[in-house]
Parts: sequence; C-alpha cells; structure tokens
Amino acid sequence: MVDEGYTPLPNPELNVVIPCNFPDLTYDVAQNPPTEKGFELGKKLFFDGRLASDGVVSCGFCHIQDFSFTHHTHITSHGVDGQIGDRNAMPLHNLAFATDFNWDGAATFLDSQPIIPITAEKEMNETISNVIAKLKADEAYPSMFWDAFGTEGVTTERMFKALSQFMIMMVAGNSKYDKWQRGETVTLTEDENAGRILFDSKCASCHSGSLQTDNSFRNNGLTLDPEFMDMGREVVTGLPADKRKFKVPSLRNIEITFPYMHDGRISSLEGVLDHYTSGVEDSPTLDDNLRQPDGSLGILITPQEKLQLIAFLKTLTDNDFLQDDRFSEF
Repeated sequence: MVDEGYTPLPNPELNVVIPCNFPDLTYDVAQNPPTEKGFELGKKLFFDGRLASDGVVSCGFCHIQDFSFTHHTHITSHGVDGQIGDRNAMPLHNLAFATDFNWDGAATFLDSQPIIPITAEKEMNETISNVIAKLKADEAYPSMFWDAFGTEGVTTERMFKALSQFMIMMVAGNSKYDKWQRGETVTLTEDENAGRILFDSKCASCHSGSLQTDNSFRNNGLTLDPEFMDMGREVVTGLPADKRKFKVPSLRNIEITFPYMHDGRISSLEGVLDHYTSGVEDSPTLDDNLRQPDGSLGILITPQEKLQLIAFLKTLTDNDFLQDDRFSEF
C-alpha cells in the first residue's frame, strides 16, 4: 500500500535513440512512451526473481548483459528447479525494431511477450496473478508503479508496459560496422571489407538490412534433434509449410552470443559456416536459398572466405551497448 497523500516523483519522458542507419521503429512508442520511472520499474522487474515461482529465475537470469542478454554458454535456457528449456535464449537488443518475438514468433507484441517465459513450466513456472500479488505485497513496488504511471495501481498491463519500456531502450547501434555505415572516421580492414562484400552476396538474402534480418521464418537445413523434435513455426501456425522454420535472427553482437541456432547446437561462428557449406539437410520446407542450380545444398564458401566473413561479423559487436550501465543489474 502507498501512504495516503503520496505525491508521485517527477517522471520525464526518455528518448528512444534511433541510429540514422537503422530502419523505422515497429514498436508504437506513442502508446507506451518510455519514462524515467517506467524504465526504472521495468529494470527492477527484469532482474527480480520473484517473477518466477522459485524466487530466483528472473528475466536477467537467462539474459545476461555481457553477452547481449543471452544465456551465455548454455545450449538451451535453464529454468526453475534446474529444469532445462527447449530453446536457446535469444539476445535482447533492438527489440523496438522487431515484428515478432521468440524463435517461433509466438509473440507478435512486445508487451505480451513476457507472458510466455513467466508462465512456461520449464522457465519461470509462475502465474501472472501470483506475480501481481507478490508485487502488491512488496514494500517498494506500489509507489514505483505510481511514479511510473501517475496513479495508484499495480496491474498486469502496467507490469508488462514497464518491462517494455526497459527493453525498447536496448538499442545496439554503435558497432564498428555502424560507424563505417554512417560515414564516421572508421575504416574496415581488408578482410572485414572483403567479408562485408561476401556477406552481401551470400548471406543477405535472409540476413538483410542494417539489422541483418528480414524478420522472416525459414528452414535453414538443420537436422531434427531427437531430444526436442522442435517443429518451429509450425507449432504456432499449425501449417505444414512452416515445419522446421525458425526466425531469422539479427546478427548484431553475434560474436559473443554463442552458442548458435534455436537449440544452441553450434558453439562457434566457424561451426555455423561449416553447417551452411556441408551440413544442410534437405526437407520439403528447406529454404530455396540453400538449393543450388546443380542440385547441391548449402552455400559455397571457401576456407579463406569463411575467415573474411567472420572478420566482418565481428564488426557487428557493439561494446558500448554491452557495457551500458543503464542496463546493468547493479
């Protein structure tokens, strides 16, 4: 409860900085403009284990800033009571520019996305009603909600809006590549530039644009893991045409977000490129970009080109974002 006569603290709006080489926002900031107090509330919620049934597994438990908010080195995410999840935790950055969320696109609106991990048995395994009850009983949260939204009330809608206010501020757009693209005083090395040219010709049909994703869902030729038998997008749509398709991820900060793929099966960038040159498995929904005119599968990349591609991919690391104190727990 908030003391009678409580006066909310000043709450100025925050500016979502859009780098000039980025696309337009997809998140409607006007319906949930980030504010100083909304951001602070969202940050506290993000790192609060009480959103889970065990009081330990917060959002930040599986999304660690040093590794672009992934669950570093974990093949799939770990949940309450040591349970092992079914998918690799996706990085959290540039979410305000995304059209769908999760590997299968199960969430189409950022405000509602946290419902999935909070209620998933293998993740946070909690009910929304229990979370709200815990927040209402807390000494700090009621006044923080009031400060953030201008009136009294700890509600589900406000909780999700606060989390979104925290997450939409996570813009990773100051990598070496960004600076080069904006014409700043940065020069790509010979290998980095060669890798950029190779990337545009061999990878950008899916990993397109400034964020290196077309936001589509594709089957990239991974074999089915018998442990998970994950059918990807088909689980959401029910369409056989979506079988084994997963979201094309942005490649921002890809150097430090290993392991890779939806199930974390590949531990290195070298391994990823090896998959595309010699590991693609045929299936009815395999992406056409992985079918060559001669009937072979995959992408032709020489060993030297792999080194150049990796050199380019490393230019997508934004160390300013990874070290931004605004997003750190402490």
